[in-house]
Amino acid sequence: MDITEVPVSRDSAGKSKKNKKQKKKKSAEGAVEGKETEEKKTEKKMEKMEASFPPTFSVSEIKNKQRRHLMFMKLKQEKRKQKMQLKKKKKKEREALGDKAPPKEVPKTIENQRVYDETTVDPEDEEVAFDEGTDEFSAYFNGLTNPKVLITTSDRPRGRTMRFCEQLATVIPNSHVYYRRGLPLKRIIPQCVSRNFTYLMVINEDRQTPSLCLYGLVLCHLPDGPTAHFKVSSVRLRKEMKRRGKDPTEHSPEVILNNFSTRLGHTIGRLFAALFPQDPQFVGRQVATFHNQRDFIFFRFHRYIFKNEKRVGIQELGPRFTLKLRSLQKGTFDSKFGEYEWVLKRHEMDACRRKFQL
Repeated sequence: MDITEVPVSRDSAGKSKKNKKQKKKKSAEGAVEGKETEEKKTEKKMEKMEASFPPTFSVSEIKNKQRRHLMFMKLKQEKRKQKMQLKKKKKKEREALGDKAPPKEVPKTIENQRVYDETTVDPEDEEVAFDEGTDEFSAYFNGLTNPKVLITTSDRPRGRTMRFCEQLATVIPNSHVYYRRGLPLKRIIPQCVSRNFTYLMVINEDRQTPSLCLYGLVLCHLPDGPTAHFKVSSVRLRKEMKRRGKDPTEHSPEVILNNFSTRLGHTIGRLFAALFPQDPQFVGRQVATFHNQRDFIFFRFHRYIFKNEKRVGIQELGPRFTLKLRSLQKGTFDSKFGEYEWVLKRHEMDACRRKFQL
């Protein structure tokens, strides 16, 4: 076959390039115009929405994430403005009425909406007074015995657990830390009784989750019990705390027990109170607090100072931790044949959020 060459002029090649450039410019201009029209449409919609604010539809129906966030923030600001206006209005009304103003509304909380418990302790009840005079702690409260505490751990404890025990020993006067050495508790208890210890405190650690450092605490009152088992959480040692004070002195601290209102809570409160001597040394200005809130017992250790007649400054010394009661057993520790006075049943007892055991 004969191939014939077709001559292509330079003018035609230049025209084709120009046409391509023009097409690109037109497409770019069209895209810009499309964006501008879309922006105008969104602005018009936003203006309509602002005109009818708050919106009649749910904010969650908006599919665009940025617009949904903007609408949510605007709703939040509007609610805040309305709340502040109501607050100012009520304040002006109260100032205008003066002494005739109605009492302030008490906000609803889980604590003040608590379900009434039949076992709530009345301090003037004769039966309660008789039980307190004859229970296991009566010798301590009558001044016949002085507390002496032995603190030990589970077998082969980690360094953090030992530091926790040593810091507890600085908080509780007349307490001694001993290494466990693989001895069972049933052999340790008779030795403690023969050496006039009034308490055995065992800090157990969870080996399955070592990174979390979860603890259990067995607190056994000697020689006749009772024995309480707690879950220990939110442990903060002194080095892990910010703005802590200097290490505590050897003075006996004051003890504060808050919100132990039921018969069970009363027993637990007396169990903690018997850990410390009855005659606190006020020179040390140190306070150990066991605060019960929603069946969680928060422990804090502070030093206080009187700045003037009205103001008091406090400084946390540490350690701090939270306790949750798991069981209360009559007598000394006996996991097999011990008689349990109370056991936590989570699915039954924690079903109602407004019902508390302590």
